[in-house]
Amino acid sequence: MSDVLARCRTADEVRAAVHGWIRRSVPAPWRTAAESGGRSAVRRIRTPDEYRLWYPEFARSGLVVAQWPAEYGGLGWTMELAQAAEAELRPYHLPRLNPLGLNLTAAALFAHGSHEQRLRFLPPLVSNEEVWCQLFSEPGAGSDLASLATAAVREGDTWRITGQKVWTTWAHLADFGVLLARTDPDVPKREGITYFLIDMRQPGVDVRPLRHIGGEVDFNEVFLDGAAVPDVQRVGEVNSGWKVARSTLSGERQMVSGAGSGGVDRIGGTGAGRLIRLAQEREEQGLLYGWDDADTRHTLVRLWCEEQIRSWTNSRVRAGIAAGFSPGPESSIGKVHGSELNQRLQETAARMLGLGATAWPGDPGGYAEDMPAEVRAMLRSRANTIEGGTTEVNKNILAERVLGLPKEPDPWEGKPWREVPRG
Repeated sequence: MSDVLARCRTADEVRAAVHGWIRRSVPAPWRTAAESGGRSAVRRIRTPDEYRLWYPEFARSGLVVAQWPAEYGGLGWTMELAQAAEAELRPYHLPRLNPLGLNLTAAALFAHGSHEQRLRFLPPLVSNEEVWCQLFSEPGAGSDLASLATAAVREGDTWRITGQKVWTTWAHLADFGVLLARTDPDVPKREGITYFLIDMRQPGVDVRPLRHIGGEVDFNEVFLDGAAVPDVQRVGEVNSGWKVARSTLSGERQMVSGAGSGGVDRIGGTGAGRLIRLAQEREEQGLLYGWDDADTRHTLVRLWCEEQIRSWTNSRVRAGIAAGFSPGPESSIGKVHGSELNQRLQETAARMLGLGATAWPGDPGGYAEDMPAEVRAMLRSRANTIEGGTTEVNKNILAERVLGLPKEPDPWEGKPWREVPRG
């Protein structure tokens, strides 16, 4: 079937081929649920484990990353063809797994990796056979990431990594991670960093989960004690890792910018379209905060309009990447706007529950398990203005690179990293 998809040259051919693939490959109960009740109906009858088991079928089709070259797991389609396919797939709720790999690892490999690295890592990343995380932030290097202290020392064809990372999303599930480490402490901070691909399932890597306010484990501390990375898993030149990292960081900002950014539907919650449908359902049931309430209706329409604007901005970034340009300041625009917008969306969703957002039935010990999805999403969205670069950092990027404003004075500019004070 992937051969049929790969031969498509027009949007009409794509729609017909994808429709045929859905009929042949998506399990009938999922199709029936999607066509009768939409995404929520699919979620009710399909477990996450069932979806993960089936997911390689999706990956083999090439539709997961339709714009990528076929040798890396895609179909080599233009954006127009990929969008036509997405319109056919959307009703069936087939989210992309491994979003950190798809958005962060892949961005670095396409921009700076070798052909051999792409062949080795991209296909199993697409199929979710190898799950990825990002080992960037440290206890003393969050917003000022370039001050990181994790060290990499070369021993022949192997690098030994020692240090600590924190707030590492899904490290407890990951097989590999993208890693920044300091390889030269005697040059300015951004000039002595190298970018690596590290095996997370090896001695010397200790992952310790951090439970967050919603009760789940997403984040982790990672302690590295002489962990090994072969030099063939170094991306870019030695001491040029900051340049590589910018591709990953831009991909991360796009990922957490919400709908239209690709890779994931949204980190933490649902969108304005779903809230509009929820308001309509509440009106039909005679509940408060329904579509018949003018304030609710106006709030949701404003949020919907903002989502469209963000989606257009993200489309500009994707079009630039497809044309061969590196992601630019536009990704920070999407990050700043998208993260704040998502927080407003999730707060609105929780508010629509009324008192149901403050107390809910269930086992007193099952705080997280019984929590309404809208409340969980609202709590999770508090991280949106921090992850992927804080709003403050991204506003500085916009001020300097878009508006051309002068940089803030830095008395340590150009000094060797070893001489710069650190907390």
